[in-house]
Amino acid sequence: MASSEIHNPSSPVTVPNLTNLLSDEILLRILSSSPSSTLVSSSLVSKRLLQLSGHLRHTIVLLDWSSLPLLPSRFPNISNLNLIPASFPPPSLSSHILLSRSKLSIPVPCGAEFGKCFCLDQEAYDEGLKIVADAFPGLRRLSILAVASENAVLNLGEKCPILQELDLHNCSDSSLQNISAFSNLQILRLVATVEGVYSGSGITDIGLTILARGCKRLVKLELGGCEGSYAGVSAIGTCCSMLEELTISHHRMDAGWMAGLSCCENLKTLKFLGCRNIDLDPGSDEHLGSCPIVERLHLQRCQLRDKRSLRALFIICDKVRDILFQDCWGLTDDMFSITSFCRSVRFLSLHRCSRLTTEGLQSVVLSWNELQHLSVISCNKVKDSEVSSAMSNLFSILKELKWRPDSRSFLKASLRGTGMGKKGTKFFKKT
Repeated sequence: MASSEIHNPSSPVTVPNLTNLLSDEILLRILSSSPSSTLVSSSLVSKRLLQLSGHLRHTIVLLDWSSLPLLPSRFPNISNLNLIPASFPPPSLSSHILLSRSKLSIPVPCGAEFGKCFCLDQEAYDEGLKIVADAFPGLRRLSILAVASENAVLNLGEKCPILQELDLHNCSDSSLQNISAFSNLQILRLVATVEGVYSGSGITDIGLTILARGCKRLVKLELGGCEGSYAGVSAIGTCCSMLEELTISHHRMDAGWMAGLSCCENLKTLKFLGCRNIDLDPGSDEHLGSCPIVERLHLQRCQLRDKRSLRALFIICDKVRDILFQDCWGLTDDMFSITSFCRSVRFLSLHRCSRLTTEGLQSVVLSWNELQHLSVISCNKVKDSEVSSAMSNLFSILKELKWRPDSRSFLKASLRGTGMGKKGTKFFKKT
Protein backbone atom coordinates (compact mmCIF):
# COMPACT_ATOMS: atom_id res chain seq x y z
CA MET A 1 0.00 0.00 0.00
CA ALA A 2 1.40 3.33 -1.06
CA SER A 3 1.87 5.79 1.71
CA SER A 4 -0.23 8.96 1.39
CA GLU A 5 1.48 12.38 1.42
CA ILE A 6 0.72 14.55 4.41
CA HIS A 7 0.22 18.29 3.51
CA ASN A 8 1.48 20.79 6.03
CA PRO A 9 -1.03 23.64 6.16
CA SER A 10 1.65 26.05 7.40
CA SER A 11 3.80 25.64 4.27
CA PRO A 12 3.23 28.24 1.52
CA VAL A 13 1.38 27.19 -1.61
CA THR A 14 3.00 28.35 -4.83
CA VAL A 15 0.45 29.56 -7.38
CA PRO A 16 1.78 29.74 -10.93
CA ASN A 17 1.54 33.14 -12.64
CA LEU A 18 -0.59 32.33 -15.68
CA THR A 19 0.03 35.76 -17.24
CA ASN A 20 3.55 34.61 -18.07
CA LEU A 21 2.01 32.39 -20.74
CA LEU A 22 0.60 35.44 -22.55
CA SER A 23 2.46 37.85 -24.75
CA ASP A 24 2.50 41.60 -24.12
CA GLU A 25 0.24 42.17 -27.12
CA ILE A 26 -2.44 39.83 -25.77
CA LEU A 27 -2.27 41.34 -22.29
CA LEU A 28 -2.60 44.83 -23.72
CA ARG A 29 -5.71 43.75 -25.64
CA ILE A 30 -7.19 42.28 -22.45
CA LEU A 31 -6.41 45.40 -20.40
CA SER A 32 -7.76 47.74 -23.08
CA SER A 33 -11.02 45.78 -23.17
CA SER A 34 -11.45 45.97 -19.40
CA PRO A 35 -13.38 48.82 -17.74
CA SER A 36 -11.20 51.83 -17.00
CA SER A 37 -12.20 51.60 -13.32
CA THR A 38 -10.36 48.26 -13.02
CA LEU A 39 -7.18 49.42 -14.71
CA VAL A 40 -5.60 50.76 -11.49
CA SER A 41 -6.30 47.59 -9.52
CA SER A 42 -5.01 45.44 -12.39
CA SER A 43 -1.74 47.36 -12.43
CA LEU A 44 -1.12 46.34 -8.80
CA VAL A 45 -1.02 42.63 -9.58
CA SER A 46 2.55 42.57 -10.89
CA LYS A 47 5.33 44.79 -12.18
CA ARG A 48 4.65 43.56 -15.69
CA LEU A 49 1.01 44.57 -15.59
CA LEU A 50 2.00 47.88 -14.01
CA GLN A 51 4.33 48.56 -16.93
CA LEU A 52 1.79 47.49 -19.55
CA SER A 53 -1.05 49.50 -18.01
CA GLY A 54 1.06 52.61 -18.52
CA HIS A 55 0.83 52.03 -22.27
CA LEU A 56 -2.93 52.61 -22.05
CA ARG A 57 -2.70 55.98 -20.31
CA HIS A 58 -3.05 58.79 -22.83
CA THR A 59 -3.76 61.73 -20.50
CA ILE A 60 -1.36 62.87 -17.77
CA VAL A 61 -1.51 65.88 -15.43
CA LEU A 62 2.00 66.31 -14.06
CA LEU A 63 2.22 67.56 -10.48
CA ASP A 64 5.99 67.44 -9.88
CA TRP A 65 8.51 68.66 -12.45
CA SER A 66 11.17 66.25 -11.18
CA SER A 67 8.98 63.34 -12.34
CA LEU A 68 8.98 64.49 -15.96
CA PRO A 69 12.04 62.38 -17.02
CA LEU A 70 10.19 59.26 -15.81
CA LEU A 71 7.18 59.74 -18.07
CA PRO A 72 8.61 58.31 -21.34
CA SER A 73 9.34 54.88 -19.85
CA ARG A 74 6.24 54.74 -17.68
CA PHE A 75 3.67 56.24 -20.07
CA PRO A 76 5.05 56.04 -23.62
CA ASN A 77 1.76 56.74 -25.43
CA ILE A 78 0.79 60.11 -23.94
CA SER A 79 -1.26 62.28 -26.29
CA ASN A 80 -2.62 64.80 -23.75
CA LEU A 81 -0.12 66.33 -21.34
CA ASN A 82 -0.74 69.10 -18.80
CA LEU A 83 2.47 70.57 -17.34
CA ILE A 84 0.96 73.65 -15.69
CA PRO A 85 0.52 72.29 -12.11
CA ALA A 86 4.16 71.14 -12.14
CA SER A 87 5.44 74.45 -13.54
CA PHE A 88 5.60 76.03 -10.10
CA PRO A 89 8.29 75.09 -7.55
CA PRO A 90 6.93 73.04 -4.66
CA PRO A 91 6.40 75.01 -1.44
CA SER A 92 8.46 74.45 1.64
CA LEU A 93 7.33 71.90 4.19
CA SER A 94 6.09 74.69 6.42
CA SER A 95 3.79 76.06 3.71
CA HIS A 96 0.40 74.50 3.04
CA ILE A 97 -1.11 77.39 1.08
CA LEU A 98 -2.94 76.54 -2.14
CA LEU A 99 -4.01 79.36 -4.43
CA SER A 100 -7.03 78.62 -6.65
CA ARG A 101 -8.16 80.90 -9.43
CA SER A 102 -10.01 80.23 -12.70
CA LYS A 103 -9.72 76.43 -12.42
CA LEU A 104 -6.00 76.79 -11.63
CA SER A 105 -4.65 75.59 -8.28
CA ILE A 106 -0.99 76.05 -7.38
CA PRO A 107 1.05 75.78 -4.16
CA VAL A 108 2.32 79.10 -2.83
CA PRO A 109 5.82 79.25 -1.29
CA CYS A 110 6.25 81.03 2.03
CA GLY A 111 6.87 84.75 1.61
CA ALA A 112 5.69 84.83 -2.01
CA GLU A 113 4.49 88.21 -3.22
CA PHE A 114 0.80 88.28 -4.12
CA GLY A 115 0.24 88.58 -7.87
CA LYS A 116 3.81 87.64 -8.77
CA CYS A 117 4.40 84.57 -10.90
CA PHE A 118 6.81 82.25 -9.10
CA CYS A 119 7.14 79.62 -11.84
CA LEU A 120 10.18 77.60 -12.92
CA ASP A 121 13.05 79.34 -14.68
CA GLN A 122 13.58 79.19 -18.44
CA GLU A 123 16.45 76.69 -18.32
CA ALA A 124 14.44 74.10 -16.39
CA TYR A 125 11.46 74.60 -18.66
CA ASP A 126 13.56 74.21 -21.81
CA GLU A 127 14.99 70.92 -20.54
CA GLY A 128 11.52 69.63 -19.75
CA LEU A 129 10.08 70.58 -23.14
CA LYS A 130 13.02 68.83 -24.85
CA ILE A 131 12.12 65.62 -23.03
CA VAL A 132 8.51 66.01 -24.14
CA ALA A 133 9.46 66.73 -27.76
CA ASP A 134 11.82 63.74 -28.01
CA ALA A 135 9.56 61.24 -26.23
CA PHE A 136 6.06 62.08 -27.44
CA PRO A 137 5.96 62.83 -31.19
CA GLY A 138 2.29 61.83 -31.23
CA LEU A 139 1.28 64.55 -28.75
CA ARG A 140 -2.08 66.10 -29.63
CA ARG A 141 -2.79 68.39 -26.66
CA LEU A 142 -0.36 70.28 -24.44
CA SER A 143 -0.80 72.74 -21.54
CA ILE A 144 2.26 74.81 -20.63
CA LEU A 145 3.45 78.19 -19.37
CA ALA A 146 4.94 80.65 -21.86
CA VAL A 147 8.39 80.77 -20.27
CA ALA A 148 10.38 78.59 -22.69
CA SER A 149 13.00 79.95 -25.06
CA GLU A 150 12.56 80.36 -28.81
CA ASN A 151 14.65 77.26 -29.59
CA ALA A 152 12.65 75.09 -27.19
CA VAL A 153 9.35 76.15 -28.79
CA LEU A 154 10.64 75.61 -32.33
CA ASN A 155 11.99 72.19 -31.39
CA LEU A 156 8.65 71.24 -29.84
CA GLY A 157 6.74 72.35 -32.93
CA GLU A 158 9.08 70.43 -35.23
CA LYS A 159 9.05 67.14 -33.31
CA CYS A 160 5.33 67.17 -32.42
CA PRO A 161 3.85 67.81 -35.89
CA ILE A 162 0.33 66.63 -35.10
CA LEU A 163 -0.18 68.83 -32.03
CA GLN A 164 -3.70 70.21 -32.47
CA GLU A 165 -4.59 71.75 -29.11
CA LEU A 166 -2.48 74.10 -27.00
CA ASP A 167 -3.13 75.81 -23.66
CA LEU A 168 -0.65 78.63 -23.14
CA HIS A 169 -0.62 80.43 -19.77
CA ASN A 170 1.21 83.55 -18.60
CA CYS A 171 1.72 84.61 -22.21
CA SER A 172 2.60 87.99 -23.70
CA ASP A 173 3.03 89.46 -27.16
CA SER A 174 6.63 88.26 -27.37
CA SER A 175 5.74 84.69 -26.39
CA LEU A 176 3.54 84.41 -29.49
CA GLN A 177 6.38 85.18 -31.91
CA ASN A 178 6.92 81.46 -32.59
CA ILE A 179 3.31 80.29 -32.43
CA SER A 180 3.50 79.45 -36.15
CA ALA A 181 5.81 76.54 -35.25
CA PHE A 182 2.67 74.54 -34.47
CA SER A 183 1.53 74.25 -38.07
CA ASN A 184 -1.50 72.01 -37.40
CA LEU A 185 -2.85 73.89 -34.38
CA GLN A 186 -6.66 73.99 -34.39
CA ILE A 187 -7.60 74.73 -30.77
CA LEU A 188 -5.79 77.43 -28.80
CA ARG A 189 -6.41 78.77 -25.31
CA LEU A 190 -4.41 81.83 -24.30
CA VAL A 191 -4.38 83.01 -20.69
CA ALA A 192 -2.49 86.28 -20.46
CA THR A 193 -3.26 87.21 -16.86
CA VAL A 194 -4.85 85.53 -13.86
CA GLU A 195 -5.46 87.87 -10.95
CA GLY A 196 -3.30 86.91 -7.99
CA VAL A 197 -1.26 84.36 -9.95
CA TYR A 198 0.48 86.11 -12.83
CA SER A 199 -0.03 89.53 -14.34
CA GLY A 200 2.78 90.27 -16.76
CA SER A 201 2.79 92.49 -19.84
CA GLY A 202 -0.21 90.60 -21.26
CA ILE A 203 -1.45 90.38 -24.84
CA THR A 204 -2.29 93.45 -26.91
CA ASP A 205 -3.23 94.05 -30.56
CA ILE A 206 0.36 93.22 -31.49
CA GLY A 207 0.07 89.73 -30.03
CA LEU A 208 -3.39 89.17 -31.50
CA THR A 209 -2.09 90.11 -34.96
CA ILE A 210 0.91 87.78 -34.59
CA LEU A 211 -1.48 85.04 -33.53
CA ALA A 212 -3.81 85.68 -36.48
CA ARG A 213 -0.98 85.44 -39.02
CA GLY A 214 0.65 82.40 -37.43
CA CYS A 215 -2.41 80.22 -36.73
CA LYS A 216 -4.61 80.45 -39.80
CA ARG A 217 -6.10 76.97 -39.26
CA LEU A 218 -7.67 77.72 -35.88
CA VAL A 219 -11.15 76.33 -35.30
CA LYS A 220 -11.52 77.22 -31.60
CA LEU A 221 -9.90 80.13 -29.76
CA GLU A 222 -10.14 81.32 -26.16
CA LEU A 223 -8.68 84.64 -25.08
CA GLY A 224 -8.33 84.96 -21.30
CA GLY A 225 -7.33 88.21 -19.64
CA CYS A 226 -6.26 89.72 -22.97
CA GLU A 227 -6.14 93.37 -23.93
CA GLY A 228 -6.59 94.62 -27.47
CA SER A 229 -9.09 96.47 -29.60
CA TYR A 230 -10.92 96.36 -32.91
CA ALA A 231 -7.61 96.00 -34.80
CA GLY A 232 -6.59 92.78 -33.06
CA VAL A 233 -10.02 91.15 -33.14
CA SER A 234 -10.59 92.02 -36.79
CA ALA A 235 -7.14 90.61 -37.67
CA ILE A 236 -8.15 87.29 -36.13
CA GLY A 237 -11.43 87.28 -38.03
CA THR A 238 -9.73 88.14 -41.33
CA CYS A 239 -6.81 85.69 -41.13
CA CYS A 240 -8.42 82.79 -39.24
CA SER A 241 -11.14 82.10 -41.78
CA MET A 242 -11.89 78.63 -40.30
CA LEU A 243 -12.63 79.96 -36.80
CA GLU A 244 -15.96 78.55 -35.56
CA GLU A 245 -15.83 79.13 -31.79
CA LEU A 246 -14.52 82.14 -29.89
CA THR A 247 -14.45 82.45 -26.10
CA ILE A 248 -13.68 85.75 -24.36
CA SER A 249 -12.92 85.45 -20.64
CA HIS A 250 -12.00 88.14 -18.10
CA HIS A 251 -11.08 90.43 -20.97
CA ARG A 252 -9.50 93.88 -20.79
CA MET A 253 -10.39 94.99 -24.31
CA ASP A 254 -10.53 98.62 -25.32
CA ALA A 255 -13.80 100.33 -26.22
CA GLY A 256 -15.12 99.45 -29.66
CA TRP A 257 -13.47 96.03 -29.89
CA MET A 258 -16.75 94.20 -30.45
CA ALA A 259 -17.21 95.60 -33.98
CA GLY A 260 -14.28 93.39 -35.01
CA LEU A 261 -16.45 90.29 -34.49
CA SER A 262 -18.19 90.95 -37.81
CA CYS A 263 -14.93 89.94 -39.55
CA CYS A 264 -15.37 86.39 -38.20
CA GLU A 265 -17.50 85.22 -41.10
CA ASN A 266 -17.68 81.53 -40.10
CA LEU A 267 -18.15 82.03 -36.37
CA LYS A 268 -20.87 79.75 -34.97
CA THR A 269 -20.33 79.92 -31.20
CA LEU A 270 -19.51 82.99 -29.10
CA LYS A 271 -18.95 82.72 -25.34
CA PHE A 272 -18.27 85.29 -22.63
CA LEU A 273 -16.90 84.01 -19.30
CA GLY A 274 -16.37 86.11 -16.17
CA CYS A 275 -16.35 89.45 -18.00
CA ARG A 276 -16.90 92.61 -15.96
CA ASN A 277 -18.18 94.36 -19.06
CA ILE A 278 -18.93 93.51 -22.67
CA ASP A 279 -17.78 96.69 -24.44
CA LEU A 280 -17.37 100.09 -22.80
CA ASP A 281 -18.34 101.93 -25.99
CA PRO A 282 -19.53 99.69 -28.86
CA GLY A 283 -20.18 102.62 -31.20
CA SER A 284 -23.11 103.28 -33.51
CA ASP A 285 -25.29 100.47 -34.89
CA GLU A 286 -24.24 101.00 -38.51
CA HIS A 287 -20.58 100.33 -37.65
CA LEU A 288 -21.19 97.13 -35.68
CA GLY A 289 -21.76 94.76 -38.58
CA SER A 290 -23.08 91.26 -37.93
CA CYS A 291 -22.11 87.61 -37.59
CA PRO A 292 -24.88 86.04 -39.67
CA ILE A 293 -24.16 82.39 -38.91
CA VAL A 294 -23.64 82.61 -35.13
CA GLU A 295 -25.91 79.96 -33.62
CA ARG A 296 -24.86 79.90 -29.96
CA LEU A 297 -24.35 82.85 -27.61
CA HIS A 298 -23.40 81.98 -24.02
CA LEU A 299 -22.79 84.42 -21.17
CA GLN A 300 -21.57 82.95 -17.89
CA ARG A 301 -20.58 84.79 -14.69
CA CYS A 302 -20.70 88.14 -16.51
CA GLN A 303 -21.75 91.54 -15.19
CA LEU A 304 -24.52 92.89 -17.41
CA ARG A 305 -24.82 96.50 -16.29
CA ASP A 306 -24.63 98.31 -19.61
CA LYS A 307 -27.75 98.03 -21.74
CA ARG A 308 -26.08 99.66 -24.71
CA SER A 309 -23.28 97.08 -24.93
CA LEU A 310 -25.66 94.14 -24.48
CA ARG A 311 -27.90 95.55 -27.21
CA ALA A 312 -24.88 95.88 -29.52
CA LEU A 313 -23.95 92.24 -28.84
CA PHE A 314 -27.39 91.01 -29.91
CA ILE A 315 -27.35 93.25 -32.98
CA ILE A 316 -24.15 91.51 -34.06
CA CYS A 317 -25.63 88.09 -33.26
CA ASP A 318 -29.20 88.78 -34.39
CA LYS A 319 -29.60 85.32 -36.00
CA VAL A 320 -28.64 83.43 -32.84
CA ARG A 321 -30.58 80.23 -32.04
CA ASP A 322 -29.15 79.16 -28.67
CA ILE A 323 -28.93 81.67 -25.79
CA LEU A 324 -27.53 80.91 -22.34
CA PHE A 325 -27.43 83.23 -19.33
CA GLN A 326 -25.78 81.68 -16.28
CA ASP A 327 -24.84 83.44 -13.03
CA CYS A 328 -25.02 86.81 -14.76
CA TRP A 329 -25.38 89.77 -12.40
CA GLY A 330 -27.62 92.55 -13.63
CA LEU A 331 -29.94 90.58 -15.93
CA THR A 332 -33.14 92.47 -15.14
CA ASP A 333 -36.39 92.39 -17.13
CA ASP A 334 -35.29 95.50 -18.98
CA MET A 335 -31.94 93.97 -19.95
CA PHE A 336 -33.49 90.63 -20.93
CA SER A 337 -36.03 92.38 -23.18
CA ILE A 338 -33.16 93.20 -25.56
CA THR A 339 -33.18 89.59 -26.74
CA SER A 340 -36.75 89.88 -28.06
CA PHE A 341 -35.72 91.01 -31.54
CA CYS A 342 -33.76 87.76 -32.09
CA ARG A 343 -36.56 85.91 -33.86
CA SER A 344 -34.73 82.65 -34.56
CA VAL A 345 -34.16 81.52 -30.95
CA ARG A 346 -34.86 77.81 -30.40
CA PHE A 347 -32.96 77.15 -27.17
CA LEU A 348 -33.04 79.34 -24.06
CA SER A 349 -31.26 78.53 -20.79
CA LEU A 350 -31.52 80.72 -17.69
CA HIS A 351 -29.53 79.55 -14.68
CA ARG A 352 -29.38 81.50 -11.42
CA CYS A 353 -30.65 84.78 -12.88
CA SER A 354 -32.02 86.16 -9.63
CA ARG A 355 -33.34 89.51 -10.91
CA LEU A 356 -35.43 88.24 -13.82
CA THR A 357 -39.17 88.02 -13.09
CA THR A 358 -41.97 85.94 -14.54
CA GLU A 359 -43.35 88.94 -16.41
CA GLY A 360 -39.98 89.72 -17.97
CA LEU A 361 -39.53 86.12 -19.07
CA GLN A 362 -43.01 85.82 -20.57
CA SER A 363 -42.79 89.08 -22.50
CA VAL A 364 -39.86 87.70 -24.47
CA VAL A 365 -40.42 83.97 -24.94
CA LEU A 366 -44.03 84.41 -26.08
CA SER A 367 -42.73 86.43 -29.03
CA TRP A 368 -40.46 83.61 -30.20
CA ASN A 369 -42.33 81.38 -32.63
CA GLU A 370 -39.46 78.91 -33.08
CA LEU A 371 -38.69 78.22 -29.41
CA GLN A 372 -38.36 74.47 -28.76
CA HIS A 373 -36.25 74.09 -25.60
CA LEU A 374 -36.57 76.12 -22.41
CA SER A 375 -34.57 75.74 -19.20
CA VAL A 376 -35.23 77.93 -16.15
CA ILE A 377 -33.17 76.90 -13.10
CA SER A 378 -32.83 78.75 -9.76
CA CYS A 379 -34.36 82.04 -10.92
CA ASN A 380 -36.12 82.93 -7.66
CA LYS A 381 -38.26 85.78 -8.97
CA VAL A 382 -39.87 83.55 -11.58
CA LYS A 383 -43.00 82.19 -9.87
CA ASP A 384 -45.31 79.34 -10.83
CA SER A 385 -48.31 81.29 -9.59
CA GLU A 386 -47.59 84.08 -12.08
CA VAL A 387 -47.40 81.87 -15.17
CA SER A 388 -50.08 82.98 -17.64
CA SER A 389 -52.34 80.69 -19.66
CA ALA A 390 -50.46 81.67 -22.83
CA MET A 391 -47.21 80.59 -21.18
CA SER A 392 -48.81 77.29 -20.12
CA ASN A 393 -49.86 76.66 -23.70
CA LEU A 394 -46.31 77.31 -24.81
CA PHE A 395 -45.02 74.79 -22.28
CA SER A 396 -47.30 72.12 -23.68
CA ILE A 397 -45.83 72.31 -27.19
CA LEU A 398 -42.15 72.56 -26.29
CA LYS A 399 -39.93 69.63 -27.14
CA GLU A 400 -38.03 70.01 -23.86
CA LEU A 401 -38.80 71.93 -20.69
CA LYS A 402 -36.57 72.13 -17.60
CA TRP A 403 -38.50 74.18 -15.08
CA ARG A 404 -37.13 74.61 -11.59
CA PRO A 405 -37.08 78.35 -10.85
CA ASP A 406 -37.04 77.69 -7.09
CA SER A 407 -37.37 74.86 -4.59
CA ARG A 408 -41.13 75.38 -4.29
CA SER A 409 -42.00 74.96 -7.94
CA PHE A 410 -45.14 72.87 -8.47
CA LEU A 411 -45.66 73.52 -12.17
CA LYS A 412 -45.80 69.87 -13.17
CA ALA A 413 -48.86 69.26 -11.01
CA SER A 414 -50.60 72.44 -12.18
CA LEU A 415 -50.15 71.43 -15.82
CA ARG A 416 -51.64 68.00 -15.37
CA GLY A 417 -54.61 68.75 -17.59
CA THR A 418 -52.70 70.33 -20.49
CA GLY A 419 -51.73 67.04 -22.14
CA MET A 420 -47.99 67.54 -21.65
CA GLY A 421 -46.10 64.30 -22.13
CA LYS A 422 -48.79 62.81 -24.38
CA LYS A 423 -47.90 64.46 -27.69
CA GLY A 424 -45.28 62.22 -29.27
CA THR A 425 -41.80 63.66 -28.79
CA LYS A 426 -42.93 66.41 -26.42
CA PHE A 427 -42.11 65.73 -22.83
CA PHE A 428 -41.49 67.34 -19.45
CA LYS A 429 -38.07 66.79 -17.99
CA LYS A 430 -37.80 67.15 -14.21
CA THR A 431 -34.50 68.40 -12.83
